[in-house]
Order: sequence, then C-alpha cells, then structure tokens
Amino acid sequence: MSSDKQSRDDAPWGRVAEDGTVYVRTADGERSVGSYEAGTPKEALEFFTKRFDELEGKVHLLEQRVASGRLAPEEAGSSVKALREQVVDAHAVGDLVSLAARLDALLPAIAAQRSARKEERAQKAAASKAEKEKLVAEAEKLAEGTDWRNGANRLRDLLATWKELPRLDRATDDALWRRFSTARTTYTRHRKAHFAEEHERRDGARVVKERLVKEAEALSTSTEWGPTAGKYRDLMREWKAAGPAPREVDDQLWQRFRAAQDTFFGARDATNAALDQEFAANAVVKEEILAEAEKLVPVTDVEAAKKSFRELADRWDEAGKVPRDRMKELEARMRKVEQAIRAVEDEQWSRSDPEKSARADDMIGKLEAGIAETQAKLDKATAAGDAKRAQDLESELANKQAFLDMARKASADFS
Repeated sequence: MSSDKQSRDDAPWGRVAEDGTVYVRTADGERSVGSYEAGTPKEALEFFTKRFDELEGKVHLLEQRVASGRLAPEEAGSSVKALREQVVDAHAVGDLVSLAARLDALLPAIAAQRSARKEERAQKAAASKAEKEKLVAEAEKLAEGTDWRNGANRLRDLLATWKELPRLDRATDDALWRRFSTARTTYTRHRKAHFAEEHERRDGARVVKERLVKEAEALSTSTEWGPTAGKYRDLMREWKAAGPAPREVDDQLWQRFRAAQDTFFGARDATNAALDQEFAANAVVKEEILAEAEKLVPVTDVEAAKKSFRELADRWDEAGKVPRDRMKELEARMRKVEQAIRAVEDEQWSRSDPEKSARADDMIGKLEAGIAETQAKLDKATAAGDAKRAQDLESELANKQAFLDMARKASADFS
C-alpha cells in the first residue's frame, strides 16, 4: 500500500497498516488492537471506532450513576477499576487516554461519597444505639413494675421497634440485647407469678362467696326484719372483704346474692308499707293530741298542766304506732311539751325545797346570835372608852347585818 493510500486510511486516533493490522495511538505510542481483512481500511477503522463508542457509552453511564449517588461507593470503585482495565487494554480506536482520565476523575467523587456514607452510617449507628439504650431502659423499668395489664403489650411494641433498628457493632449490640432480653424474661416471670397468685386468691374468693350466697338465699324468706337486715349487712362486709372471684363466676354469684337480698328487703318494705298505711290513722289521732298538749305551754299552773299531760300521754299510748317516717317528728313534739312542764316544776321545787329553807332559817338564827354577841362586845368597849376596839366591832357588826339581810331575803323566796 502506498504512503498516500496509507494516509487516507488514517484517523485521528488510529490507522490501518497495509497488512490490515489496526493500530490505536496512545500517549506511549501506537498499539495494535487487531486486524480487519474482510473489508476496506475505512470499514476497519469504523469497526474499531464503534468498539470505542461502546466503551465511551459505558463510561458515560457509570458517570451518571456515580453522580446520582444510586451506586454504592464500593460498587462504584470496583466498576471504575474494571472498566478502566477494559479501556487501557481495549481493542478499540479512539481517545482511550481521555476515556481513562474520565474514569480516574470519578475516584475523588467516589471517595467523598464513601466518606459521606461512612459518616451517615456512624450517625445512624449512634442514633440506633441511643434508641436501643432507651428501649432497654424502658424495658428494665417495666420489669421492676407491676403494670401487668399494659406492660406485656408495651414490651411487644418495644421488641418490634428493636427489630426495625439497624444493628450496631457485635459487642455493643449483643450487650444491649442481653439487657433487653433479661428485662423481658424478668417481667414475664413476675407476671406469671402474679397471675398464679391471683388465680389462687380468686379461687379462694369463689369458695367464700359460694358460702355467702347460700347463707343469703337461706335468709331471703325470713320475717325477722331487724336481725335479718343486720345479718345481711354482715354478709355484705364479708363479700367485699373476700375480693373478686374468677370472672366467669363472679357476676353469677353476685346476681344470686343480690337477688336474695332483694327478695328479703322487698318483702320487708312491702310489709312496712302496709303497716305505714295502717298506722296513718294513728298519726292523725296523735296530731290531735299534740294540738291539745302544745296548748299547755307556756305553763301557768304546774299541777293542772301535769294532770292534763298525763291524760294526754295515756291517750297517746292508746293511739298506737304511727308510720316510721312520722315517728321521730311526732315523738319530738310531745317530748318538748313534757320537758317544758318539767322545767317549770323543777324551778318551783328549787324555790320551795324544805332542806334549803331549813338551811336558810338556821343561817338566820346563827347570824342573829352573832350580831347580839357582837353588839354586847361593842357596848362593853364603848363603856370602857376603847375607841379602836369599838371601831373594829362596829365594822364587824355591819358585815354580819348585811349577811343577815341576804339570808332573810333568801328565806323569803322559799316561803
């Protein structure tokens, strides 16, 4: 092949030799990339240039994937390395040096992404550790508590959250998991023990309540209203002290117990209602008696008032029982009249008490004798001219006279 012909078969990045060998130009000189004997030199260059275009397409796609961050840095680095080896030894015609340089230019970006990913992982690990420590602390607190109703559900939620969190380094993750698992085990053991004890208590309560129900049902037909009502109060105190029985029987036992109570108290109330109706007429009679009794107050003649009240009291007793809701009111009014008469009687007795009158007369006699004795002493002192002695005796005589006047007045009140 002539030199003119060879130059015509050259391209910027390669050429075809006369023997059909195809060369690519690189920074280190020419390198054979293959031979193409089936066609013209132009077709040979086009064939090997198309290979370069395919490589360049791969480089471009890798550049896009690295730029978008969709490719993990480790995978991106491996891809760059593998593709660069293809480019360097490629059997293709084109600017392989620039293509390799484009791949080399991706390495700083990949390194930055690797660093960012590392920092992100570190932050996630720190957040995950903090969250797991928080879960452990809450689980341990639940294990120390007695919230048997909500604790188990909360621990299940904590476990579900734990599983969603990223793992930490093995030592840290295992240590936190052991604490978390121990807390769950401790809580579960305590919860089972609690419910076992509660089951035992409920069985004991069932036995007690079954006995109370039988006693209540046996009393339901009693007509001893007062004593039986007291027994029901005692049974109710025992019922409350027994605590809850198993849920499936507790309501049934209570319904039987309540039904027995209702039967008894219903019968008692019906009987009392009938009696109240029967006693209503008695209340009317007692109101009429009260109207007469209350006219005795204020008391002017104690004896007459006492006589009238005794007659009214006899009529009161004969009138019989009244409805229970009227009893206190009517009795209180009658008692008020009685107390008013008794108060006036007590006052008069106090004023005419024979013992008090006798004591007053005795006091008068003693004071009069004392006055006479003091007067004699005064006369004797005056006759002797003892002025000082006479002055003292005059003061003593005046005091005794004052006491005598008071005693005479008191005696007059008893007469």
